[in-house]
Amino acid sequence: MAKIAITAVFKPKNGHKDALLDELEKVKKVSRKEEGCLQYDLHQSIESNTIFLYEVWKDSGAVQNHIETVHYKTYRDNTEDLLESREVSKWNLI
Repeated sequence: MAKIAITAVFKPKNGHKDALLDELEKVKKVSRKEEGCLQYDLHQSIESNTIFLYEVWKDSGAVQNHIETVHYKTYRDNTEDLLESREVSKWNLI
């Protein structure tokens, strides 16, 4: 099976960047320990409050296992009111 890369672009609501970063750091720490997680990195734009997430997973099964974890569901619940927008894309590594 092919490795899967996931990109996510987060735009926090005004005044919520730090709270969003806190939640993303929490989920990053545990996600990196998951079986099948090959890379999980956060980036902050130099020009704005935009946050970029880049993940690489062993395969689609690892991605599915990830989104079923308690820490992933908690992160989604905890960030819902912090975001102006979230754009997520999945990519096959070629």
